[in-house]
Amino acid sequence: QKNAETMQVTPSGETVIVPRNFKLLEELEKMEKGNTEMAISFGLVDGADVLMSNWNGGILGPHNSQHDGRFYELMIYCPDSYPASPPEVKFVSRISMTCVDSKTGKVNFRKVNSLPKQWNRNMGIEQVLVALRHEMQLPENRKLKQPSEGSVF
Repeated sequence: QKNAETMQVTPSGETVIVPRNFKLLEELEKMEKGNTEMAISFGLVDGADVLMSNWNGGILGPHNSQHDGRFYELMIYCPDSYPASPPEVKFVSRISMTCVDSKTGKVNFRKVNSLPKQWNRNMGIEQVLVALRHEMQLPENRKLKQPSEGSVF
């Protein structure tokens, strides 16, 4: 099941494919230990979810933008094909951004300028949330009028 695994290179130069759950456990552990960007957070919706498919995410809005002081909640779904394919990400908190569907809150990765155009199996939830926070600071999003705080999709 090569498509649901991530690749790492050993010190000897050998390419190793890491299973999906190992990748997700690694991401969860990194977040729990506080070894991620401080303005984002993520974790499992249910600690008993052995498939580790459903996650909650959060982004603290960047300073000097319409998002300053706001906390945005997101739902993240990691399909069986993750990390070979990106997670599905949806804002729960209502937000106006060029890469977010205004009716559903779903993130369109093709419109996220802060991520490579081609999803890479070595990328993960942290990179997605950091990229979305960066998008909030771009000129096309920084000054967009935002829905009232606390409103949801």
